[in-house]
Amino acid sequence: MKIKLLLIAAACLSAPAAFAQNTHDAHGSHGAHMMADASAKPVAPTEGTVRKVDKAAGKITIAHGPLENLGMPGMTMAFRAGDAAMLDQVKAGDKIRFVAERVDGAFSVKQLEVLK
Repeated sequence: MKIKLLLIAAACLSAPAAFAQNTHDAHGSHGAHMMADASAKPVAPTEGTVRKVDKAAGKITIAHGPLENLGMPGMTMAFRAGDAAMLDQVKAGDKIRFVAERVDGAFSVKQLEVLK
């Protein structure tokens, strides 16, 4: 009797996981389409202030507002420069407008504009 109860309990517990997997598979192509649409949207630039430029490390530290495309609140953090030439365009204290993205697991500045 106990074995039957254990088998029934195991079947009941695994059913939602199997259902979720089937539901996910059924919408798999839709999810891929949604991801393609999200990446195709233009990313709104964020304003910030350069705190530090580290040419040797290829990084720029920016105090910035929320990064909507990355789901991040405003903070100060270091970013990889998407292009080393960006580091020659700015200095600590500069007000900038930039776009950051996650590239190979690292946050990188992809576009940069110094504000006058």
